[in-house]
Amino acid sequence: MDVIEKVQSAIKMVEEARSVPLSASCVVHRGEMLEILDQVRVSLPVDFDRAQLILREQDHILEQARQSGDQLIALAREEVARMIEQTEIVAAARKEAERILEEVDQQAKREREEIESYIDSRLATLEVILNKTLEVVNRGRDRLGGFEEKHSLSELSE
Repeated sequence: MDVIEKVQSAIKMVEEARSVPLSASCVVHRGEMLEILDQVRVSLPVDFDRAQLILREQDHILEQARQSGDQLIALAREEVARMIEQTEIVAAARKEAERILEEVDQQAKREREEIESYIDSRLATLEVILNKTLEVVNRGRDRLGGFEEKHSLSELSE
């Protein structure tokens, strides 16, 4: 019997064991149960070793398959790329792509210049407004300074 069958046998023995009244316990023949569990303990390392060997072989086979698949895909891609390069369509497409890119670059440059010009004009307007505001503030401060001097003089004369 393999380990799984021995474990199933132990489970079956517990399931079929006589129940102790008013309890979840059962009566199991200790010797039989210990014999089955001892066989399981002895068999487990052997079965684990076999399982690990199988897993290592499986991983090795899968890795070889992946490498072979990757190589085939790489070769196929190279072949497709070579075939595509040979066509006139690709040459025409490249030429059109270059023309479009050049056109887009020129348009982007024009738009960038327009945006910079707009921003400069807005900043110039803001500068004029701020300068006028600063003049008003300075005149107001000057007037307040003159008002306070008159107010101070009037207090002295009183």
